Amino acid sequence: MSDYVSPHFERLALLIIDMQRDFVLPGAPAEIAGSAAVIPAIHDVVTAFRGRGLPIVHVVRLYLRDGSNADLCRRSMIANGQSIVVPESEGAEVVDELRPPGTALESSILLSGHLQLLAANEWAMYKPRWGAFYATNLESHLRSLGVDTLAIAGCNFPNCPRATLYEASERDFRAILVTDAVSRSHDQGVSELANIGVNLMTAERLVRQLSLVNA
Repeated sequence: MSDYVSPHFERLALLIIDMQRDFVLPGAPAEIAGSAAVIPAIHDVVTAFRGRGLPIVHVVRLYLRDGSNADLCRRSMIANGQSIVVPESEGAEVVDELRPPGTALESSILLSGHLQLLAANEWAMYKPRWGAFYATNLESHLRSLGVDTLAIAGCNFPNCPRATLYEASERDFRAILVTDAVSRSHDQGVSELANIGVNLMTAERLVRQLSLVNA
């Protein structure tokens, strides 16, 4: 690895993408296959980040009932009555295993473009499209924390996690894909990310690396 892409573990933040009930829980309205299965690996990583006081951002979607803020490919479906991650609904919440105890998303904060503080060094953030950096304040938030390396985990690799990793690369963040903590990953896509300098690490390996970071 060149010095330009190797992770700086002391300047690392975790982005957890779309791990919301409507996308993750079995039988949910928009269940993404395999997303519930990666909860334990993400939980292990979250626990390690919390223990080291490293930043965590829960990146979420919120679809207004009229579909006006949804991706074009989903807008008609939602406008015609499909309820997915509706603001203030139970289905929009981050799954219990990953969110800080006693917290809930505050849609008025998130939809206004602000990050919601959930716990020490832990936030929620709304993204209007696939990538977490598009039309959000994520980059300025991370820079203000001194972050230059991102670990990505979460729901539905072909869409939002992969888009976020490309956006991170375009902004010169060093990046890690937590390979067993993201649903619906596939070999070609993972290989393509490795080819642009994304580091591939299992949850176990990342947790082991974090154990070496001074708390």
